[in-house]
Amino acid sequence: MTSTRRRLWLVELFALVAAILLGVPAAHAAEEASLTPDRIGYDVALRSDATGTNWAGRERISFTHTGTGTGPALREVYVRLWGNGADGCGGPGSPSPVRVSRFEGGTADALSVNCTALRISLTHPLSPGARTSVSFDVSLTVPGRMARFGSGGAYRYLGNALPVLSVRDEDGWHLAPDVGFGESYFTLAADFRVVLDHPSELSVPATGTTTTHPGGAGRSVTVSTAHHARDFAWAAGPFRTATATSPGGVTVRAHWTADTDAGGVTSARSEAARAVDLFGERFGRYPYGELDIVLSPDFTFGSMEYPGFVLVWTGPDGSAVVHEIAHQWWYGIVGNDEYTSPWLDEAFATYAQDLFYGENGQGCWADVHWPRPDAAITSTMGYWARPPGNNGWSFVVYRAGSCALHDLERELGSPAMERMLQQYARDHWYGVSTNAAFMRAAQEASGRDLTRFWEEHRIRAHDS
Repeated sequence: MTSTRRRLWLVELFALVAAILLGVPAAHAAEEASLTPDRIGYDVALRSDATGTNWAGRERISFTHTGTGTGPALREVYVRLWGNGADGCGGPGSPSPVRVSRFEGGTADALSVNCTALRISLTHPLSPGARTSVSFDVSLTVPGRMARFGSGGAYRYLGNALPVLSVRDEDGWHLAPDVGFGESYFTLAADFRVVLDHPSELSVPATGTTTTHPGGAGRSVTVSTAHHARDFAWAAGPFRTATATSPGGVTVRAHWTADTDAGGVTSARSEAARAVDLFGERFGRYPYGELDIVLSPDFTFGSMEYPGFVLVWTGPDGSAVVHEIAHQWWYGIVGNDEYTSPWLDEAFATYAQDLFYGENGQGCWADVHWPRPDAAITSTMGYWARPPGNNGWSFVVYRAGSCALHDLERELGSPAMERMLQQYARDHWYGVSTNAAFMRAAQEASGRDLTRFWEEHRIRAHDS
């Protein structure tokens, strides 16, 4: 047995042992064996000012080097400061909204990738199987514009604000840029414990299961715990709130601004409860305990998903709450690199939304047009960011992608498509999928060659 084959055998053995001991599918375990650092834990404590605009405190990131025993030591990690994506490195008198300092466990370089990436050289090289942590002070200033990390009126939204660990795999560190539209994010499922100290008059909905108790004079402390979550987001403001339990037993908490249409709130709450149950039946039971939906008519950016927490534009004629809840499975539970394979979450969430509303996409492929001759459903965000710009990307990624999935359902048959997606979700539960992995799952479910189908629908295992 050659040394290369021996290493591959050890990875497969590790995957099998992990599957037995941890109760996860072997495919998921094998997949995770190639990702390091992993088994990530975030411990964060932040205190806000009177309005929830400024937050400051400390963050500790713990992780394990999950490489095989014959592999090299881990000498560095990268942390992504995605909240700096729109502002970059700032300028005189206008610093970046996310700032970190006072490091322990490693030495930090200067920020890179437009101040969204930070390399930390570990104080002690980390051997395979060993665990360590890095910690640093965090200072967040919510930008004064309406955005998923931004503000409007008395409300603050902190999506993609918290620094998170970058992914390193056989391709190296994933350090994609923020292209200014869509998402470029790629993170692994992790455990979060976040303590938020804030004025008592501010309601603070957040990712995870939350409890709030009295703090200092006029203040409260909200503690949020989330397991197997890829990110953590929260909001702060004088939200109106209501809590309900779906028929399937999921706690759904709604939070809305004072100017949100009452009919829109009622509709969003009803659809959220129905959607979380339906998708749980179709793809696997919702695992995050509670689901927080934050509603506003002022979300000029549209809507945005985070594990167990969604920001949803809501008007009198409805909202995108069903699509964002579908993302709990397609991005949250079944992860993907959103920069290289945006369709794996957006097209799948759109397809799931269609299922919720009883739409089967009949004939929609005939309306698909290609804004560029070489465009594909599987084109990357890097492709769409190239001149002449992002025109057409959302149609291709969202609508053409979902049409292709409807056509695949007709190719396989509805029962086989449902079984395939259930198995596909189980195989990648809390893991990471790829174009090739999905194509493989569909091929196995079909029992026949799908090459022509992939070619006709411009779905490729690898794209640029």
